[in-house]
Amino acid sequence: MLLKSSQHVLFYGDSITDSGRRAEKDNNGGMGHGYPALIASALSGKCPELNLRFTNQGISGDRIYDLESRLQTDVIDKAPNIVSIMIGINDTWRRYDSNRVSPIKDFYESYRRICAAIVEKTGAALVICEPFLLPIPENRRAWREDLDPRITAVREIAREFSKVLIPLDGLFAAAACRRELAYWLPDGVHPSPAGHELIAKAWIEAVCQ
Repeated sequence: MLLKSSQHVLFYGDSITDSGRRAEKDNNGGMGHGYPALIASALSGKCPELNLRFTNQGISGDRIYDLESRLQTDVIDKAPNIVSIMIGINDTWRRYDSNRVSPIKDFYESYRRICAAIVEKTGAALVICEPFLLPIPENRRAWREDLDPRITAVREIAREFSKVLIPLDGLFAAAACRRELAYWLPDGVHPSPAGHELIAKAWIEAVCQ
């Protein structure tokens, strides 16, 4: 179990992590309404004696380069004990909607620099979350040629830097056998409430085992 008393858990990523946490009407302490908020609520109720603190540093639209550019101020300066990272789908998405290519080699090297800096400068444990995709609408199916190598890169980084990998692409594929695709990811990328719950449950099980 990674969690210990009085730890600071920080979530880092794109819109899936952001989940409205920067919205003017967000009344959830800056946690948004997605999986970080669900994890924080569940663990605060399950382990009140640990006195855990949670921070959401997701920003909608971010690619790996954006995470690296704000790493010092948004992660390292906040001195977290656990950093959960979910990034990669926008590096794929921008290739198809605006021809902004994020080469796999560059993605891997940037992600690796992020992880190395966090470990070196904060000593934080890393929780690595795979990017994921379901083929809805149908044109998302073509994105696999770009996303699959990215997932492989994330898994390699997790083996080097982390004791915890959350295999979300496979989990959503399995969940899609139970209910229609849109039940989990209405646009193939952004989770529904059920999708966020799926992520939160997997995260808690992996971190608290």
